[in-house]
Amino acid sequence: MEPVSASPLITFVALILVLGVAAQLVAARLRVPSVLFLILAGVGVGQVLNVRELFGGALGGIVGLSVAIIVFEGAFHLKIEKLREAPRETLRLVTVGAAVALLGTAMLVRFLLGQPWDVAFLIGALLVATGPTVITPILEVVPVRDRVGASLETEGVVNDVTAAVLAVVAFEVVTAEAATTGEVITAFSARIGVGVVAGLVVATVAWVVLRKIDLSPGNAVQNARLVILASALAAYALAELTGLSESGLAAVATAGILLGNADLPYEDEIETFKGDITLLVLSFVFIALASLLSLDDLLRFGVAGIAVAVGAALLVRPLAVYLSTFGDRFTFAERAFVSFVGPRGIIPASVATLFAVELRAHGMDPAANALVSIVFLTILLTVVFEGGLARHIAEYLNVIPMRVIVIGGGTVGRALAERLEDRGENVVIVEQDESVVELTRERGFTVHVGDGTDMDVLRSAGIENAKIVVTATGDDDANLLASQLVDAKFDPETIIARVNNPNNIDAFSELGVKAVSSSLATAWSIDNIIERPALSNWMTEIGRSGDVQEIEVTAEDLVGRTIGELDEHIPNGCIIALVGREGENSVPSEDFTLQMGDHLTFLGRKEAVREAITLCHPNQD
Repeated sequence: MEPVSASPLITFVALILVLGVAAQLVAARLRVPSVLFLILAGVGVGQVLNVRELFGGALGGIVGLSVAIIVFEGAFHLKIEKLREAPRETLRLVTVGAAVALLGTAMLVRFLLGQPWDVAFLIGALLVATGPTVITPILEVVPVRDRVGASLETEGVVNDVTAAVLAVVAFEVVTAEAATTGEVITAFSARIGVGVVAGLVVATVAWVVLRKIDLSPGNAVQNARLVILASALAAYALAELTGLSESGLAAVATAGILLGNADLPYEDEIETFKGDITLLVLSFVFIALASLLSLDDLLRFGVAGIAVAVGAALLVRPLAVYLSTFGDRFTFAERAFVSFVGPRGIIPASVATLFAVELRAHGMDPAANALVSIVFLTILLTVVFEGGLARHIAEYLNVIPMRVIVIGGGTVGRALAERLEDRGENVVIVEQDESVVELTRERGFTVHVGDGTDMDVLRSAGIENAKIVVTATGDDDANLLASQLVDAKFDPETIIARVNNPNNIDAFSELGVKAVSSSLATAWSIDNIIERPALSNWMTEIGRSGDVQEIEVTAEDLVGRTIGELDEHIPNGCIIALVGREGENSVPSEDFTLQMGDHLTFLGRKEAVREAITLCHPNQD
């Protein structure tokens, strides 16, 4: 009896999983989005295996369910506190920004490639999407301010859904299934409405199961994970049962956002499980879809096709961002960074591939060729350049803020965070007491829940990108342990500890930690009120009407100038109180000559101090 050979399909699936894991490892090593390596792996596989023949008609359904899991994963991570970081700008990005992306990209396709308007809008609709699969890896290596990260993450999840639904409606126009404006609007609204309702129903059922029903204590964590996974698939299937294609993506996005903010039991374990599942699913989808491509598909339109992809990234994207982020919430550098970070991901790739098959079945080969070529070319170019260069661009624009980790969300920690954030620093508070966490979040601070003496908790809070760590709990033992851990395992520039008992100061000093005694600080404050009441009263106003800031001189045109010459340019209401050079600080005279790297301490009105900082340190956002 001859041995039975392994099925080609099983071999292909196993190959995808191996290549997917390898791509994730290489991407993590090089700190770029894994999508690039997944697409390259898929193109290579496609030269050897016929994927359409292996999967037959099941490929569309498999891809649909896989994309549903990916969108659910991204939506699950969208926390309400994140959305509050920049609500107006985020709302504009997913409305005004999406409209500009749609129209702008459609115009490029129409005038550079000569495609019909309906095909141009189909391609434009798909390229509205960025998506968490390509945004999240960038934000993991570029720790921008929370308001910037929240806007990019929210845009990715919401526009994934918007793009998919818009593309379906545009596809119906291309294939003459929807012709009038009324039919287009009805088709779009129906899909969004059905998706939201289906997602709400499934999320409610899942919440009841997880919160109100005993999940068997011995297997509670495993069962909770399975309930969440089943919820993602159920939301997608329930919406798709209505016959409104892609309404399932709106359903999973709705269910994901609701469940992600529902205070579920075992949430950390659920997120870890979901993340692992998503990585495998993502690997499958990208490699499987990319295996259907060929180099001829990508370069079918030559220079004109490349011009469309470049124009979408360097013309349309910045226009959409600048129209969406006007106002004083984002700095100019942050707008420039968001403009640069708009790589396209899984939704354009998956939907474009499936639509191309349908278009060819309708005898519309030119439209199918244009769709696949422009969409995948844009994905490749944006992922390669925007993903690969994002860290360098962020450093050049100086949009990576000084991250301060404050361990302890009590009164001291919150007061410190308030002052730091008012000056534009990116502060993360680590706290494990649920009542304190809730209060701190209500005050608008970014809180990471966990024990500040746990290395994994600190790492997930972003301590590897922190320049300053402050241990501010009311327990000296906890502060000392956290300081020792941070000093031994991480490398922040400064560790500052609150010391509640003055007798413990020596223990902190031996570690090289800057210790601040609560009792001595209180005594100094009282002494200031007695001996220097005016200065003491003014100091309490810092962060409200007044400010004191120390910066490094980085403006080349200031080198060689005297303090007297600089005084003529700094705004009224601000003085140079101190000058630091090589660790020595002094009150400067008028003829003190500035050098590159000198440290200036400005004192005065808040607005005047910030204008002076911009003058002397222009690279600081």
